[in-house]
Amino acid sequence: MKFEQNIFISYAHIDDQPLTPGQQGWITRFHATLEALLSMRLGRKAKIWRDEKLQGNDVFSDEIVAQFKQSAILVSILTSRYLNSEWCTREIREFCERAQQHGGLVVENKARVFKVIKTPVDNQESLPATMQDLLGYDFFVIKDGAPLELDPAYGQEYVQLYNQKVAKLAWDLTQLLKTMETEAGANAGDEKDARSDQAAPSKPAVYLAECSYDRKQARELIEGELKRLGYPVLPDQRLPIEEAEYLAAVEKLLARCALSIHLIGESYGAVPDGPSAKSTAVHQNELAVARCKSGSLVRLIWLPEGTRSEQTQQQAFIELLHQDAQAQFGADLITGDLEELKTAIHATLKKIEQPEPKKPERDAAERAASAGDGAKLIYLICDGRDRKATVPVRKWCKQEGFEVELPAFEGDASQVRTANQQLLATCDAVLLYYGAGDEGWKRTVDSELKKMAAYRGGKPLLARYTYLAEPRTSDKDDLIDMEEPDLIDGLKGFEAEAMSGFMQALSAAGKPS
Repeated sequence: MKFEQNIFISYAHIDDQPLTPGQQGWITRFHATLEALLSMRLGRKAKIWRDEKLQGNDVFSDEIVAQFKQSAILVSILTSRYLNSEWCTREIREFCERAQQHGGLVVENKARVFKVIKTPVDNQESLPATMQDLLGYDFFVIKDGAPLELDPAYGQEYVQLYNQKVAKLAWDLTQLLKTMETEAGANAGDEKDARSDQAAPSKPAVYLAECSYDRKQARELIEGELKRLGYPVLPDQRLPIEEAEYLAAVEKLLARCALSIHLIGESYGAVPDGPSAKSTAVHQNELAVARCKSGSLVRLIWLPEGTRSEQTQQQAFIELLHQDAQAQFGADLITGDLEELKTAIHATLKKIEQPEPKKPERDAAERAASAGDGAKLIYLICDGRDRKATVPVRKWCKQEGFEVELPAFEGDASQVRTANQQLLATCDAVLLYYGAGDEGWKRTVDSELKKMAAYRGGKPLLARYTYLAEPRTSDKDDLIDMEEPDLIDGLKGFEAEAMSGFMQALSAAGKPS
């Protein structure tokens, strides 16, 4: 079906009042910005209708009713005033009823109603059930505990955020409008076959976990990019607020997905109403771990380096993700910036869509065979800059009859992590070479080693030593002064005698002959 108007904007008159005298009203500016961006996306002038003569006591006019069946999509600007307005909520109900009669309210799982949430609202019970379930587009931020609309009156930062939000909305509207136009024009059998062919290579669904406000902007950027590339992104509707229902809904969505992405911030975030008092971020991570163990779900966790929280519960969750192998089960932990996360997402999706032919685990098999011959495997962990400096240690180990492996340094983040976790799972001993790496690097390695037991399936580790090498630092001196156990002092150069303790630990389980 063809429509005269692309968009019908439904709003409350009071919400178009400018914050500063002489400034454009928020709705007026929104209308103009959306029209410009939508026209660019469509490649022609967009047709957007709204009643500019609205008054608080106007009667529901025939002119408005006539627009409903002529409009492809309705965009509602939600505020407290809007939801308390009988006129505004009647507009939505009337549009939904007429949409059902003219083309259907839902097109390919996408509703023809969009929610722009200008300010937070307590509840949406006055809306039709179809709209209550929609996610909506937040056009506000929380600052110092209070919501601020994305309005130029608050500064340039808000202008940029506003433009980004409208751009995302315009893109999503464009996709739905094009789908509706394609369906309307696809009457010939050839066209239907063509559309079926185009839809055939469907892409894997991605679960983009709900997050706290300080990660929402990043989440929206990722969501927009994934959708533009054709990936279904879930959740695509509001989730229940009751804990039991929330858990069931998330579990069901995860079962449909090949990848889950978790963005962890400084705030604990929303907590479903229930006995556990856990945040949505914690619940989603736990459910994704369970799904990962029982299915084929791949996971990415974004926890930028230095993320800390003043909230006790969130700080505990952050530390858990860093230190507990079960909380991080099946996931690549990305600690870099947003671009590094995007790179990891694209690399992971590529591997999911284009899996490499399954190879036998040669390395593990060879090591098992070697172990049968008596050769123990030492995993020598070092910074990439120390590869050459470790040569004397590696030579000594080989002379003593041991196999030595260095970490994987090249490849994408996922490949490197998998290779290194496999070494942690199969090695007989770990020697941490503390040379060029700084104190932060060592702490990261120590944190990873704490999770090693989860990778090993009960296989005992014969020894775990730290080898101190140049350059000398206060942290290395402190380790010596504190007489830390299982320490090898190589700050003055390699000496075979210094390796005696490490040798004894390995020999206790039977030195290779």
